[in-house]
Amino acid sequence: MKEGGTPLYATPALGDVVTDYAREHSSALPRHIVDYHAQASTARDDSEMLSSNFQSQLQLLLANSIGAKRVLEIGVYVGYSAMVWAHAVGPDGLVTGLEFDPELAKIARDALAARDINNVDIIVGNAAETLPKLPVPQQHQAAPYDLVFLDADKTGYSNYLSVLLARSAAGGGERLLRPGALIIADNVLRRGHVADPGLARPAARAGDSGWDAHIAAVRKFNDECVAEPRLETVLLPLWDGVSIMRLRD
Repeated sequence: MKEGGTPLYATPALGDVVTDYAREHSSALPRHIVDYHAQASTARDDSEMLSSNFQSQLQLLLANSIGAKRVLEIGVYVGYSAMVWAHAVGPDGLVTGLEFDPELAKIARDALAARDINNVDIIVGNAAETLPKLPVPQQHQAAPYDLVFLDADKTGYSNYLSVLLARSAAGGGERLLRPGALIIADNVLRRGHVADPGLARPAARAGDSGWDAHIAAVRKFNDECVAEPRLETVLLPLWDGVSIMRLRD
């Protein structure tokens, strides 16, 4: 949800005023990230898939607050959020991105290279296949991931979560995620349709035969997150819905 709205106030206009005020009173993103967001927003017809700059301000703070040096992103799109994570981990950190579409992966790589960002590794393929094969960090090599950002196909969220938990067993010596790692899942409310099954289907989805299954999959994922004893979960009713989870052993 690239606009970054938070429609929780008496009128949409007031929501816009409050959002602008809150964004302006939050630590700013680096200029190259904001400029790339503007460029992608203008150039792409599907730019609604971008996270907003405002949401990224929160996500940058979360990454910094846990001292994240390794981030796993499932769903890279055109590389905007990868730039955010790359800035968070710093030049001595690493971002691993899993992207299904080779063309989008190329766009992301080119955008990163044009800005001399070289701490992002993008793996092309279906994340349902690449995530289970992702190398588990070995002793004396790279540490487990500190943070995961889920922003790929929503029907795959439950499977991705299952793989992440299975490959980060409590007390295990070799694990994908460290104890206390954050898992951030985007688009978990879908403009309210996940919370309210009675809402009419959006006009843009009138001919989408998979819409109902899409919403059901996100609802299932949300139920699984709050029921999982290894996760401490907060679902924020902001932007398009963002879940923030902490992995506990």
